[in-house]
Amino acid sequence: MTHGTSVGEASELKWFKSSYSNSSECVEMGPTPTKIHLRDSKNPQGPHLTFASTAWAAFLPCATQA
Repeated sequence: MTHGTSVGEASELKWFKSSYSNSSECVEMGPTPTKIHLRDSKNPQGPHLTFASTAWAAFLPCATQA
């Protein structure tokens, strides 16, 4: 996991929220072929987290069991 990315790189991402979200307070995801970027929708210009796609794929089954 890394923190943030360059402003240019972040602005080029296509960000989206979960279809389950009905609030403005949500985590947004900006995927690329090799990385998953996550940010706070309330602060889109703020820092965000970046995960390798393989790490994200390993995390998802654990998150969906809750």
